[in-house]
Amino acid sequence: MSQDSRTLAAERIEIQYACRHSDCPAEEQIRDWLMPVMGLAPDDATLCIRLVDAEESRGLNHRYRGRDAATNVLSFPFEAPPGLALPILGDLVICAEVLARECVEQHKTREAHWAHIVTHGVLHLLGHDHQDASQAARMEELERELLARLGFADPYLEHEAARPA
Repeated sequence: MSQDSRTLAAERIEIQYACRHSDCPAEEQIRDWLMPVMGLAPDDATLCIRLVDAEESRGLNHRYRGRDAATNVLSFPFEAPPGLALPILGDLVICAEVLARECVEQHKTREAHWAHIVTHGVLHLLGHDHQDASQAARMEELERELLARLGFADPYLEHEAARPA
């Protein structure tokens, strides 16, 4: 991706820091992790990523998924009103506290796990899912390919049971 393309893509991504966790990645790092997966989106697609504490993640997870616990990532695809086409992918809500805990539990580096969760969330916004084995296999293969472009190993290699929400 050329520098001009990277700049234009970065301008279409809003990153909000709404957490107190001390080890959140910098905007530039998040934008770097987004580049391969955003290459699958329309050229003018926009996206918002919000980094939150466990309390906000838990509240959103309870309200929208009926689960009373914080989770690593929530994806909210944009639904345009009928007859209106907008290049908005949607919103990702990432819980920094959950990711920090998962890094320790899954023996993963902060960078590898964050890159995976960012990629995983955007794939959900692009319509990918893992509700059945066939969908999961396709989505995981795509994740492996995109993360390999960033220099990260297969995120499912050692921890098959530890899958993002």
